Amino acid sequence: MIRLKDLTKRFGDLMAVDHLNLEIPEGEIFGFLGPNGAGKTTTIKMMGGILKPTSGHVSICEIPMATEPEAAKNKVGFIPDRPYLYEKLTGMEFLKFTADLYGVEETRFPQKAKAVLEQFSLAHCSGDLIESYSHGMKQRLIMAAALLHEPEVIIVDEPMVGLDPAGIKMVKQLFKDLSREGVTIFMSTHTLKIAEDVCHRIGIIHNGRLLTTGSPGELKENAQLLDADLEDVFIKLTTEN
Repeated sequence: MIRLKDLTKRFGDLMAVDHLNLEIPEGEIFGFLGPNGAGKTTTIKMMGGILKPTSGHVSICEIPMATEPEAAKNKVGFIPDRPYLYEKLTGMEFLKFTADLYGVEETRFPQKAKAVLEQFSLAHCSGDLIESYSHGMKQRLIMAAALLHEPEVIIVDEPMVGLDPAGIKMVKQLFKDLSREGVTIFMSTHTLKIAEDVCHRIGIIHNGRLLTTGSPGELKENAQLLDADLEDVFIKLTTEN
């Protein structure tokens, strides 16, 4: 599970994230929506231990990120919006590098690597240099690497960028399957239809402040737009606040 307590980040005079409080239980898929510059990626970087908060706290599976960062990060599969990879490695070499970082046992690595490569349709190119991969293939490789150590929490920023329709369908089903297994998923996205399709709850952030949280149906009810889609709810909330 994920707990954010008064999470705040300032960049000089800019309040990027303003006292954010959230609790996301085991097995929930939580969608994090907001306009550009709302504070989504800053929040995700603090949750992943990449960026230090100005104040407030992040805990992952009851482990505080500030005081036990290695233990907390070991619970997390982190998927950024842009796949930063060592392009002179092969796909398999990158998975081995990632597995070593997370302490995946040597005896388990071959089986785990084979499974995730097949899951993400990358088995045929695992021996190729990453520089030869398309953007979508790189994104799928990042996702495969994030699952190698069987994380209890997945934090993902724009998961569908660069994926074709088949890849999007596969990732949506993957998140649903992981959720049923008890994995907590925190997903930032601009694709409102995907959030509506897969998320149990959605939070909308604007100017660093969390405006509201709830299921897609609850958000529509709160915005008095019962017959509208999530896009109309999003626009109403972010233009009124």
